[in-house]
Amino acid sequence: MYMETFSIETHGEGDVIDITPRVDEIVKKSGTTDGLVSIFIQGSTAALTTIEYEPGVLSDLNRALSVLAPDDISYAHDLAWGDGNGRSHVKAALVGPSLTIPIRKGLLQCGTWQQIVLLELDIRPGRNRSVICTVI
Repeated sequence: MYMETFSIETHGEGDVIDITPRVDEIVKKSGTTDGLVSIFIQGSTAALTTIEYEPGVLSDLNRALSVLAPDDISYAHDLAWGDGNGRSHVKAALVGPSLTIPIRKGLLQCGTWQQIVLLELDIRPGRNRSVICTVI
């Protein structure tokens, strides 16, 4: 097993960052030829998924998440804490904090148009996010 954590500075809600090159670098550094890489984002207002990293679909994803957890409704979390990011927590819970990607012959087994992305869902700008990669 090999584990490494890296940090990413985000700019605010709706930020979608392609982390595929960083994960690939960690897999190569691990020396693992066949196995799995588990990727986990620390924090309850960010998420990880795979998607085609293309402006149209990235916009579509942000719009879809806004439909599922709109910014113009009341959230119990906001009433309890007063921080206004109830929708951020809901979006993150819907997408999820982790992924597992197979490794074969030392390569991530992502599809041709499939990238690993970090979604910043918090309303506060300038977050420093930690991503934990565990290669097995």
